[in-house]
Amino acid sequence: MPTKKNRFTKKDRIYMNLAINLAKNQKGLTGLNPSVGCVIVKNDKILSYGVTNINGRPHAETIALNKSKKENIGSTVYLTLEPCSHFGKTPPCTNALIKAKVKKVIYATEDQDSRSFKKAKNILKSKKIITKSGLLNNKVKDLYKNYNYIKKNKFPYVIGKIASSSNFFILKNKSHITNEHSRKVSHLLRYQNQGILTSYKTINSDNPELTCRINGLTKYSPIRLVVDKNLKINLNSYIIKNSNKPKTIIFHNSNNSFKIKNLKKKGIKLIRFSLDDNNYFDLNKLFKKIYEIGICNLLVECGKTLTHSIISKNLFNEFYFFKSNEILNNKYKINILNIKNNLSMKFRNKEFINTYLDKDSLIRYY
Repeated sequence: MPTKKNRFTKKDRIYMNLAINLAKNQKGLTGLNPSVGCVIVKNDKILSYGVTNINGRPHAETIALNKSKKENIGSTVYLTLEPCSHFGKTPPCTNALIKAKVKKVIYATEDQDSRSFKKAKNILKSKKIITKSGLLNNKVKDLYKNYNYIKKNKFPYVIGKIASSSNFFILKNKSHITNEHSRKVSHLLRYQNQGILTSYKTINSDNPELTCRINGLTKYSPIRLVVDKNLKINLNSYIIKNSNKPKTIIFHNSNNSFKIKNLKKKGIKLIRFSLDDNNYFDLNKLFKKIYEIGICNLLVECGKTLTHSIISKNLFNEFYFFKSNEILNNKYKINILNIKNNLSMKFRNKEFINTYLDKDSLIRYY
C-alpha cells in the first residue's frame, strides 16, 4: 500500500512508464504540441492507449478515450503531461475526461503552456475526479525539455550538426567524410526535427538532399529552409528540382525577378527578409520568424561561416559534432577546429558517443 509520503503504487509506475515510452516514440513529430502518452486502466487491465498524433492532433487523451468508449467509466487515466484545459483548434482534454466519466487522472508533470498550467487539477476535482500529479516527474524532464524551452521563449529549439575528418577539415564539394553509421544518426536527427536550415553556399557546393533516408521514415523529412540573401542558389540543385518533397522555403532580400519567377514556378516559398545594419540577416529575428511559421524544432546543417555565426549568437541548444577517423588531404578543404573549440567554450556539458559508430566518434554538446 502506498504511504502518504509515497502516493503512488508499483502498478502506477508501470502504467506511467508505458505512457512515457509512447510519448518518446512520437517526440519531434507533433508540431506545436507536445508529444503526450496516455494509458487507460480499469480493474488492473489496460483498456486502451494513445499518443499525440502526427502534427499534434488529435491529442493522446482523445485517441485513447475513443478506443475504449463506454468502458472508460470508472477508469484511471495515466498521462505524461497535464491535460489541456483551454479551447484551441480542439476542445479541452479535461472536457473529454469529464464526459467519459473516468474515476482518476494521474499525470507526470504540468503543462508549461500558460493557458493550461496547473488548471486541470481544479477542473477535474470539481467534477469529483481524483487527480494526482508528479508521478515519475524526473523521467519526463528530458522528454519535455524542448517543449518547455519553446513555450517559455516563443523560439525554436535549435540543434546544430557538422561532420569533420580526424584532422578537423570539411570538404568544399559533395563527399561523405563520416561512415554510414554516423550518417544514419544524422538522418535520425532529420526525422526528429520539423525543419532543417542551411545556406545557399552549402546547396551550391554539396548539392544535398536534406531528407531523412531511413526506411519507413522518409515521409517525416523536415521542411527545408535556405538562407540566401541574394538568391544565388543554383536552379539545377537537387532541392530546387525536388522542391515539394519535402517543402522548401528560401529567406532572401533580392530583387532578381528572373530567380524569383523561376523559384516560384518550382513551388519554392520565398520569404523576403530585412537586413541588419551590417547588411546581414539578424539571426535572432530569422529564427523567430521560423518559429512563427510553425517550426518549433530546428536542425541546422551548414558550413563553417553560418555555423560560426549561430554559435557566436548563442542560438544553439544542442550540437552534434561528428568526427571521422580519416585524415583529409584534399586541396578543397576547410578547417573547422575553431568551431569545436568554440563549442567547448559555449556549452557546459558534453557527451562522448562512440557506440555503434564503428571508427567514427560523436560529441554531443548541450
